[in-house]
Amino acid sequence: MGKLRGFMEYDRVNEKAIDPKERVENYKEFTLAPKTEVLQEQGGRCMDCGVPFCHSGCPLGNLIPDFNDAVYKNEWEKALHILHSTNNFPEFTGRLCPAPCEEACVLGIVNPPVSIEMIEKYIVERGFSEGWIKAEPPVQRTGKKVAVVGSGPAGLAAAQQLNRAGHKVTVYERDNKIGGLLRYGIPDFKMEKNVIDRRLAILEAEGIDFVVNTEIGKDISAEQLEAENDAVLLCMGATVRRELPIPGADLNGVVQAMDFLPHNNKAVDGQHEREAKYLATDKNVVVIGGGDTGSDCIGTSNRHGAKSVTNFEIMPKPADGRTDENPWPYWPFKLKTSSSHEEGSHREWSILTKEFIGDGKGNLKALKTVEVEWKKIQDNAHNW
Repeated sequence: MGKLRGFMEYDRVNEKAIDPKERVENYKEFTLAPKTEVLQEQGGRCMDCGVPFCHSGCPLGNLIPDFNDAVYKNEWEKALHILHSTNNFPEFTGRLCPAPCEEACVLGIVNPPVSIEMIEKYIVERGFSEGWIKAEPPVQRTGKKVAVVGSGPAGLAAAQQLNRAGHKVTVYERDNKIGGLLRYGIPDFKMEKNVIDRRLAILEAEGIDFVVNTEIGKDISAEQLEAENDAVLLCMGATVRRELPIPGADLNGVVQAMDFLPHNNKAVDGQHEREAKYLATDKNVVVIGGGDTGSDCIGTSNRHGAKSVTNFEIMPKPADGRTDENPWPYWPFKLKTSSSHEEGSHREWSILTKEFIGDGKGNLKALKTVEVEWKKIQDNAHNW
């Protein structure tokens, strides 16, 4: 696969980006496309592994060495066909996936792994620009009707597969636009919403019906939905917010991420004006939680023009690389610095928030925190 000894000739190349000071001025995607020759070289870094562990690292089972080889040989349409054979929407995963395939890459044992996610993204972008990605309606229909509840990536992928099998598929979404968390959870600077819309147009051309502003159990009963369809597929997300059960959680200024992010996305889409309680402009912001959602809140706050952004994480600061307890090819628990962190944030580790302190008028004034120490307890009572 790829070029013989290509991994010895070419260094890993990461996707370049617009300078943080410039990109925080808007909500557009800020990555810069590499040249075709660079992508071919990156595909050529893929080794002819006896056992390609990237397959097991990828939850979709993408045929990674195969499309890397096609890219190296400049066979982009073939690469797209290989990629689409396991992945309905590589334009989503190529932007948003944490890339466990790269952490399982055999080359990654001794050198930086193959830039798999970047290659995947530009395979599908080449497919759209060349007009290779077209609607593929089924040749014949089965006469069966299927309702898919939820229009996130799971619901959309399921709908496409069922539709291509010949069933008549209707997707129900309780929000006002299709996409689920892709639409209202992921900030536009990570994925602009025209990426969803161009794929949605293809799904509609393939014969899938979409119904928005419709909540099952409220606008349509579950019994009615079951009676009108041969099968019902539930693809809803977990939209119930996790509360922080500490004093002061109801103070003005304490905002849930899944209220903050959708409100901002709808404002970027021009659906409404921003409410003051969701604005971080000129405020000292504390983001509690060190995962991707926290990172998205940091990037959004910086674009609002926050005075400062501090990130609290309850876990200790991870190591820069793998530890002996975290060997390849397992997912590495190592320090991750996201693009939002690079744009401006102060990170605190091993911090537990105990109380939100008010100003006596119902507004947040301060946080009461404690430092947390994590200890591993060795259990010698059992021989496992």
